[in-house]
Amino acid sequence: MYTSENTIRVRYAETDRMGYVYYGNYAAYFETGRVEALRALGLSYREMEDRGIMLPVLSYQIKYFKPAFFDDTLTIKTTLKELPTGTRLSFHYEMWNDKGIQINEGETTHVFVKIDGGRPITVPQEVIDKLAPFFKS
Repeated sequence: MYTSENTIRVRYAETDRMGYVYYGNYAAYFETGRVEALRALGLSYREMEDRGIMLPVLSYQIKYFKPAFFDDTLTIKTTLKELPTGTRLSFHYEMWNDKGIQINEGETTHVFVKIDGGRPITVPQEVIDKLAPFFKS
């Protein structure tokens, strides 16, 4: 299992009239966790795209427990629970506020596709190679 953590601070523009983080912003927060988790492995979204590979979202799920508010510092725990196979890669997320309270959990599943044509491809060997050490028994 591979896990990465990063933090973000909620900006005022990300909140609604009630002062809560607008629910649609959590997808962007998860994206931050995902990009930083890959970066920590030495993988770059930009470099994959430069090589003609995209990683679009196939599915997105979230379960809310508590709201987040302006100026909260949120910790995003991003986990890959299994080594990817085939064409897909799934990320699991837990988000915690600065008081140590879990505010949500979620999951996104992505498909590796060629930019030109949009057809699915198998998980690049480089991704497997970077993740494999975390899945040895």
